[in-house]
Amino acid sequence: MRRSRQVTNDQVPRIEVQIYEIQNPREAEAVIELGVDRIGSVILSEEDWKMPVIREAIDVSRGTHVKHSLIPLFNTKGILSNAIEYYRPDIIHFCERLTDDEGHIVLLEAFVDLQIWIKERFPEVEIMRSVPIAATGNNEMIPTIEIAESFEAASDYFLIDTWFGKEPVEGYIGITGHTCDWAVARRLVESSAIPVILAGGLSPENVYDGVTAVRPFGADSCTRTNALNSDGKPVRFKKDPARVKTFVEEVRRAEKNL
Repeated sequence: MRRSRQVTNDQVPRIEVQIYEIQNPREAEAVIELGVDRIGSVILSEEDWKMPVIREAIDVSRGTHVKHSLIPLFNTKGILSNAIEYYRPDIIHFCERLTDDEGHIVLLEAFVDLQIWIKERFPEVEIMRSVPIAATGNNEMIPTIEIAESFEAASDYFLIDTWFGKEPVEGYIGITGHTCDWAVARRLVESSAIPVILAGGLSPENVYDGVTAVRPFGADSCTRTNALNSDGKPVRFKKDPARVKTFVEEVRRAEKNL
């Protein structure tokens, strides 16, 4: 299992840049050219789990320094196993809510057991687990550290994401476009024995501040590097190359100034 790297004042490690949702090989090639380290794709349902275009996007990453992660929006063991065998991603990423509407922790045993099962069946595939943190300015307290401790031994990475209680995709956290509480995120980074990637509303405009405040292993963007429609709203599964480029540049600037 990969462990967090110890950082001294004389040596700051590279901060990994991760970009979701890349669903086709053309965009995979484009963001690799822009300097990202990690690419993420999403399988939207177990009924349509086999998407050749996503497998082509994953194939683009092979033979490069880039790791490709895959979020399945289902957890049926048989279909999940078939999907991993079909796509062969570097990382499988789970992002279930893990709390009820009030932020109280739910029973986690089944989620942990599934990760252990995958690790035993596919030891070459790393596992990333999304951990919820309340949105900036939200007084609701989420048991973030407790949740993380439950998954630490069965995960290779944590991804911090913003919790609202009612997310855009029912049953899953993410793609809210809103930042989480960075002070709590920093505490998770400091307490975790595995690398932590900061997500949740990160954009070219705020990622420098987020990385500086949290000092994570990596920085992730989805919604805020998407193209915009005529109403100024993000378009899912369509990236804005200029914003991705600036996002990467801002992460590198923060990395140098830490």
